[in-house]
Amino acid sequence: MKRVLRRQRGAALLAAMLTVALVATFAAAAVWQQWRATEVEAAERVRVQTAWILIGALDWSRLILREDGIAGNTDHLAEPWAVPLQESRLSTFLAADRSMADASASTADAQEAFLSGRIVDAQSKLNLSNLVGHDRKIDAATLAQFTRLFALLGLPASQLTSLAQNLLLASDGSASGAPLMPQKLQDLGWLGLPPATIAALAPYATVLPARTTVNVNTAGAEVLYASAPKLQIAQARQFVGLRDTVQFDTLLAAGKRLGDESLFTQGAHDVRSNYFEVQGRLRIDQFAVEEHSLVFRTGIVVRTIWRERGPAPADE
Repeated sequence: MKRVLRRQRGAALLAAMLTVALVATFAAAAVWQQWRATEVEAAERVRVQTAWILIGALDWSRLILREDGIAGNTDHLAEPWAVPLQESRLSTFLAADRSMADASASTADAQEAFLSGRIVDAQSKLNLSNLVGHDRKIDAATLAQFTRLFALLGLPASQLTSLAQNLLLASDGSASGAPLMPQKLQDLGWLGLPPATIAALAPYATVLPARTTVNVNTAGAEVLYASAPKLQIAQARQFVGLRDTVQFDTLLAAGKRLGDESLFTQGAHDVRSNYFEVQGRLRIDQFAVEEHSLVFRTGIVVRTIWRERGPAPADE
């Protein structure tokens, strides 16, 4: 009898332990599901907030460019649009509006969100779209510019030849098997350009929707050297140094400053730009997102050509 009682007690204890384990498992699963739902909701909220803030930053940049278009006929690096926005607490901008000052002061998200960005003159770079002429042939003058740039950067000339031929093929959308026309420099990979070459070209070249000129007021020494056949690299660097204190209203004045009025030519150079790259970065705690946009300004109208958003690189 005692043995039977012991067995019953053991079975009851085992059943109790199994019940506790089962309840604990269900409870843990419920807690995990609740935690997961909370994390998903928080991530979605951050995503939506980030999207709206970066859209607002882009609209702000477009307004700056519009006001600049009203103000003058030249674009240079001493203008407000060229001043980068260092990482700043978002509440600083919200507090500028008195109606939102109290709300922003009590909003934790605004206190922990940081915004930075800049506007870059896309016409401070050589435009790869210029390689295809109006006659659907490779433009010899532009090819010469990129030949000088490739040589300066130590890049293989064979890659430039292949790239020009592929761009020519891509420009003819009716051709069988033609690759897609790239919209951005990073798209040149599908035309066979290696990632290392794309990275080397990034500071000096771009892909724009139409043929463009190089703005002598914003281009770097390497781009000026490549775009002007008579210009030496030492002269280009000297010219960039002069721009710290002098901005040029005409190409004639720019060339004259270096002792040769014919250095910069119409059709290849200008003192005004229409295309600009807008770069924005928003950081909320450890979550950081970057947005890159290309905008086109004609007169006082500024419209967005394309916009892309993604996570910021981990090294930032």
